[in-house]
Amino acid sequence: MKTMITMVTERGQISIPSAIRRSLGVSPGERLIWESSGEHECRVRRLVDEPIKGAMSMRGFARQFRKTRPTAEWLRELREGEAD
Repeated sequence: MKTMITMVTERGQISIPSAIRRSLGVSPGERLIWESSGEHECRVRRLVDEPIKGAMSMRGFARQFRKTRPTAEWLRELREGEAD
């Protein structure tokens, strides 16, 4: 792959050249790991999320069995019960 140059914006952002994004399989919203590897260089890797094991893997599972509601709706229902 040929050398490519990008520029850092005022907010510290950079654009990853499309050829590199494609070769690494990086998509919008993915996280990258930045590691300093010397005085004037760094290494960037794609963070590959491993599946969560154990009880934490069940987080959000019950959502498929019940409808979620906004907090204001829950509070309104609770307050109606207090007035009775």
